[in-house]
Amino acid sequence: MKKYVSYYRVSTQQQGNSGLGLEAQKRIVKNFLSSDDILVEEYEEIESGKKNDRPQLLKAIKRCQDDSAILLIAKLDRLSRNASFIFTLKDAKIDFVCVDMPEANSVTIGIMAVLAQDERERTSQRTKAALAELKRRGVKLGSPQNLTKEARTKAKQATILKALSNVNNRKATALIVSLRKDHLSYRKIAQQLHESGFKTSENKDFSGSQVMILYKRFCKNTSSM
Repeated sequence: MKKYVSYYRVSTQQQGNSGLGLEAQKRIVKNFLSSDDILVEEYEEIESGKKNDRPQLLKAIKRCQDDSAILLIAKLDRLSRNASFIFTLKDAKIDFVCVDMPEANSVTIGIMAVLAQDERERTSQRTKAALAELKRRGVKLGSPQNLTKEARTKAKQATILKALSNVNNRKATALIVSLRKDHLSYRKIAQQLHESGFKTSENKDFSGSQVMILYKRFCKNTSSM
């Protein structure tokens, strides 16, 4: 028998009001729990992933500490994308489980947080630089309202696909870095990724060379931070 405290998060008030995001997470948690497990308490939060002030998550952590329970999260991306917040969770010294990535631990999510934060900052810098260059050239910048419905749909689909790819790469990189600490070769790590169900952004198996690229990219990013 295990005791759990669940934490659910959605990013917008609209998602929170609709209940769609929360209900999906609750179903994932319910399916994960066995008949002998006890769900002590559930905490819900509507907040941006970029912010660190998560009062409900802090309450969930405190409840876990008081009841010797395990923090249960439906999806790993529900955690903050800010590295400092992940390390706060790590410093809380509680056990936690992410249903979609049960092998994750404080080391792997810390790596993912660093990568996610770096990626967000670089994307923001590139976007600002591109907009500044367009403005310098005298290009009149439009708004989404000026786009056709088809163009907006395609842009939204492209954004979703890119996000999924980035999340997958972050999860794969976290596992790669963890396995490299055990001195596994890139080829053997690629095998482990295959056995764990990881795919590239093109839905193919990772090769040793691709594993090496992700690992070196991580090392370069962390050394420059």
